[in-house]
Amino acid sequence: MLLDKETWIVEATITDMQQAMGNGWITSEEIVQLYIDRITQYDPKLRSILEVNPDAAEIARSLDMERREKGSRGKLHGIPIVLKDNIDTGDRMHTSAGSLALADSYASEDSFVAAKLRSAGAVLLGKANMTEWANFMSTTMWAGYSSRGGLVLNPYGPGDLFIGGSSSGPAAAAAANLCAAAIGTETSGSIISPASQTCLVGIKPTVGLVSRTGIIPITYTQDSPGPMTRTVSDAAIILSALTGVDDRDEKTLASAVHVNQDYTAYLDEDYLKQARIGIPRHYYKDLDKDRLEVIEAAIEVLKEQGATIIDPVDLPSQETQWDSVVLKYEFKKYLNDYLGKLEKSIPVHSLADVIAFNEEHADKALKYGQNLMIMCEETNGTLTEQEYLDSIKQNLELAGEQGIDFVLREYQLDAIMFLGDEDCNDLAAQMGYPAITVPGGYAQEGVIASEGYNTKGPQGVTFVGTAFNEPTLFKLAYGYEQATKHRKPPVMDPSC
Repeated sequence: MLLDKETWIVEATITDMQQAMGNGWITSEEIVQLYIDRITQYDPKLRSILEVNPDAAEIARSLDMERREKGSRGKLHGIPIVLKDNIDTGDRMHTSAGSLALADSYASEDSFVAAKLRSAGAVLLGKANMTEWANFMSTTMWAGYSSRGGLVLNPYGPGDLFIGGSSSGPAAAAAANLCAAAIGTETSGSIISPASQTCLVGIKPTVGLVSRTGIIPITYTQDSPGPMTRTVSDAAIILSALTGVDDRDEKTLASAVHVNQDYTAYLDEDYLKQARIGIPRHYYKDLDKDRLEVIEAAIEVLKEQGATIIDPVDLPSQETQWDSVVLKYEFKKYLNDYLGKLEKSIPVHSLADVIAFNEEHADKALKYGQNLMIMCEETNGTLTEQEYLDSIKQNLELAGEQGIDFVLREYQLDAIMFLGDEDCNDLAAQMGYPAITVPGGYAQEGVIASEGYNTKGPQGVTFVGTAFNEPTLFKLAYGYEQATKHRKPPVMDPSC
């Protein structure tokens, strides 16, 4: 090793860290401290980390001893990973979804995800800030904002570039090299969007591939946790550790034949030579010049690598304007289920309690209001309303048989490709289908989008496939990544 450790840790991969720990050049405890030092130096401005695990150094020290005495558990042994603040950890870290109402809430046990990471030997380094209640609190809330942690800033342009949501904190932390990797959650775009905006690899797995037990929910139909990393290889390593059937999450029963895979086996950069990728031009029509250039350049790279590009492909449902009817009905039911199990000392045990708490602390808790929560509270919470049942049925038809399933079958495709999260998230979300984004370039200029944010900055290229088709998505993303290597770390300035 020729680099000093402070320089080496920037952009170090999980494989780099394992090799360095394996040959004794560095320990997990030292890696943890390097990241804590970087959090202390850079994160006061970014606001990506809500809290550092007070036991992280001790856990790393124990894992170092285990490595010396018994050997390594595997690829995640001693690797520091940050979790989004809606993922339960049965330790001395809070789980609050960014809300002041849960600021003092400690989970009684690990979520399925946290338990799998611990079992694999990962160090849970801290909890990351997020858009409060996974951005299902207010229609005017700025992506990345929470009452508990403030607004997460994009390390590539703090205060200038959009960060995306709701896994904003995990994205900023991983992009700024404040952790080895992070775990986010997605309902519709909450992994893919911030990963795309911060030059990361993000994968939203098929709903049911990774259990949601112990995660503060929005919806049973669409929620899915997944890795946010600096390389496709790191994402494959982490996803391999997260899968598993969980009797407490019935969605995972369908994944039984897909779990316990080593997704690193699909890191095949030559696969592009046989790949068939669809270009859904309809979804590019509103792109500004710079972002259109990014996706056109990506198409050319794929052609150069031997992929067959079907351009354009049309979806019968491509004009659909998606709504949040399913989320409106499921949020109350599943949030009440989660809150109802919390300790009596916690001030909220239902959505109605949360709304009341926020009103009582309006000066701090209601900067953007809570109109979405109030809307959801008006449902009966039983999921029996006809509007809900009709919406579920319609969404499955439009997103599946008239959407993703149609286009993949009609054109015999491996995947369809989008720019970042441009209109692809709702489409994939309705079916619970997987998506992976990989750094695709940088838009030097950008228009101010209708939502009011600047569209310049890092841009991801996103591949969407059918259920449990993560192996193919990894092949496509890895081939593209290796051909382009667009990932560049942000220039960090603690005084910016």
